[in-house]
Amino acid sequence: MEPAIPTGSAFRMRSCMNSFAPIRYHKLMPLYSPGQTLLIDADDTLWENNVYFERAIAGFIGFLDHHEYSPAEVRQALNAVERETVLAHGYGLTSFTRSLVTCFAQLSLAPLTEERAERILGFARSIAEQEIELLPGVAETLAELSTRHQLILMTKGNHAEQADKLSRSGLSSYFSAVEIVAEKDPAAYLQVLDRHQLAPRPSRAPQTNWMIGNSPKSDINPALAAGLNAVFLFHRDTWILEHATLDPAPQGQQLLELDSFQNLSDLF
Repeated sequence: MEPAIPTGSAFRMRSCMNSFAPIRYHKLMPLYSPGQTLLIDADDTLWENNVYFERAIAGFIGFLDHHEYSPAEVRQALNAVERETVLAHGYGLTSFTRSLVTCFAQLSLAPLTEERAERILGFARSIAEQEIELLPGVAETLAELSTRHQLILMTKGNHAEQADKLSRSGLSSYFSAVEIVAEKDPAAYLQVLDRHQLAPRPSRAPQTNWMIGNSPKSDINPALAAGLNAVFLFHRDTWILEHATLDPAPQGQQLLELDSFQNLSDLF
């Protein structure tokens, strides 16, 4: 039997059999009892991230100033390059820089001089120099949730880069553990569950394990496939390579949708 719908801000609940339209309500108490384990994504869930890449990409496209391809066509070419680069070299600024250089070499008739290479490197440096900008209500919500639940940060990418962003965010103390993985696929989620002894067992209801994040491709669909429940947090600037259709929740699991991080306190 599922818990009764709580009161608070708008959210959408999905289960294997039911779909609930957005509901407005007044906050009384969280929907789920204390003692849940919440795996929480970092980039574009806790702090802004992709918006800086989008600005760098816009600068790169303007710098390339291609006379045959439109800006949209250049972006499509860059997306294709990024897919290949990620597969070969993983995520992070070094991989992104490699993608920019490769895309320039593929599309530009001009040679990649030292000066042009420095300009391209500058687009990546502009991202690295950004201060951490927390999304609205993140710090306060994590502080509240950490008093009732076990919070584990689960993010993917370059280990040093992600650890540095967490350190600069000031949020480290709210997490009992940090998991930085090369890729978020069902196998990675199962490994994390096993490492923290969170795998479903007769004495532990599976609905106590949740993945929370903004990416259907990395946060939601593989987590559901690994047996977790999931909370999808919409972010308008989610990286295009992370876009995907949300999978339905399998039998016995739940998928919830929220429009802001701070609304998590209504659920948990």
